[in-house]
Amino acid sequence: MFGTLRGALAGRKIAFDRDTFTAAAEGRIVGHGKTIRIRSIHVHYDLAVPADALEATERALAAHPQGCPAHESVKGAIEVTWDAKVRAGNRNVELRG
Repeated sequence: MFGTLRGALAGRKIAFDRDTFTAAAEGRIVGHGKTIRIRSIHVHYDLAVPADALEATERALAAHPQGCPAHESVKGAIEVTWDAKVRAGNRNVELRG
């Protein structure tokens, strides 16, 4: 999903700080012994964009899961969610999807 979001931002010509754009994923595994499975995956993004790009960034975040092959491959079997901390100019915005 990280790469898909990068592509969505680049496709919208949104300048973002590639050095501080990060994603951290955490998963929930259920089961016992040899029979386990991934129940859910949550991705947290942290990125900075220009102040005038906040609305387009929100749209890119909302649309990026549907463009991600990995998300589309597991969406019926594994719950995938995301949140993002976006710094747009002097504003900090928290988004969820």
